[in-house]
This record gives sequence, structure tokens and C-alpha cells, in this order.
Amino acid sequence: MISTGNEWIACGTTEDDPYCIHSVKQLTEYINEIGFLPLFSNDIPGFSVEERTVPDYWWTDHEKDPWKWREIIATEGQIIYGKFFDKKAGFISKEWFPYFANFRRDGYDFDALYEDGKASMRQKKIMDFFEEEDARIASYELKLKAGFSKGGEKNFDGTLTGLMMQTYLCMRDFTQKKNKKGEFYGWHVAVYSAPEEVYGYKHVTSRYNEARSESKKAIVDHIKDIYPIATDKQIEKIIR
Repeated sequence: MISTGNEWIACGTTEDDPYCIHSVKQLTEYINEIGFLPLFSNDIPGFSVEERTVPDYWWTDHEKDPWKWREIIATEGQIIYGKFFDKKAGFISKEWFPYFANFRRDGYDFDALYEDGKASMRQKKIMDFFEEEDARIASYELKLKAGFSKGGEKNFDGTLTGLMMQTYLCMRDFTQKKNKKGEFYGWHVAVYSAPEEVYGYKHVTSRYNEARSESKKAIVDHIKDIYPIATDKQIEKIIR
């Protein structure tokens, strides 16, 4: 993304570029092929949805709008979507999610993390709503019920982002608020769940038996295979 001061403008490519992604189906296939992919451009050139799509379609609600595609992919549940890359949004395939979970969690389920004093009370107040594996809750409901409304806990968005970066939460769907008449209104907002709701606990934790450093090395080596131009510093920033 490029900031002009008043607005953000998407970087991207042209329709006739052989690397251009033209549909949500093609994007899904590409993510599954390479394993994981940030939504927006970053320090690694070409390593994003943004740079492989046409800028004119962003935020248009067109069938080729990548902003719309992210909602479709999240809802389908084949690929995990959330803020996983330098606190920014992106996708991780089923094959690669266990590597990220082990690297980011260091083998800890959230309850154990909290018991060892490595998670905050703010995080716990949010994670308490995801004790059941099939739990889903919209962000505006979660904010209210977890005590982050006016006069309550602070930094709701930052706490959510931290939990996604640690792979304890993901964006599972998108919805709108309802008025007193039961009518939908306003912007679509994220519906959160634990990744275990998508892939199951056994799969998500399937690499807990290996060292955190081994999972990280697998991720780093994979990025170097896909993007040989990426430096260690660039990779570290995007996956840390």
C-alpha cells in the first residue's frame, strides 16, 4: 500500500500479467501451493496478494475484489485468515499452520501459557470465550462481553492482534450488526474463532513435539525457496 496522505492506494499488477491472480478460486489454489501469503505488500517484493492483483478492483465489491475474496476464503474454512504477518493480515494453509502454531506458541496451549504467567489478563478475558472448540463470536459482541467497552479494559484491537500473531485466534467469518428490527447495517465486521475450530486441535498442535526453532527454520527455508531475493532481515520481520 502507498499512502498519499489522505488515502491508501493499492499497489499491484495488470490483467495481462502472467502472475496476476484473477479469481478467489485462483487465489485459494495459489495459497495452498505456496503455503502462506500476506494480504498487503511488505518488505519482500512480490510476497503478497496486493502485488498479484489489479489495483482498480480493490474495495469495489466487484467479483475480482481481493478485499471481498478474503471474506470468502475465511468463511470457506480451507485456509486460515488473520493478522499473522508483522501484525498485518494474511493467509496460512492447512499444511503450514502447524508450523506457525508451534513457532508462535512455543508448544503452549493458551491455558498453559496463562498459568505460566506468559499471557495477560486482557488476553484471558478474550480467550475465555473460545474454550469450546466450535466457538465463534463477532468482534463487537466480543468487545462488549469481554469487558472492553467504555470504562472497561483498554486496547481491544491490540490484544486481538496479539492473539492472532500468537495463532490463538483467527478471523473465521464476516457479518454485520443488527438493529432493533433485526436488520443488518453498516460495515462487515470479523467473526473470530480459534484455529482449532477450523482445522481441529489434533492438526493445529501436530508439531508441538518438535522444537520451536525447527518450525521456524522450516518457515524461513520455505520463504527462501519461494523468494530467493528475500533477506534474513526481511524474513525475520514478516514472521517474528
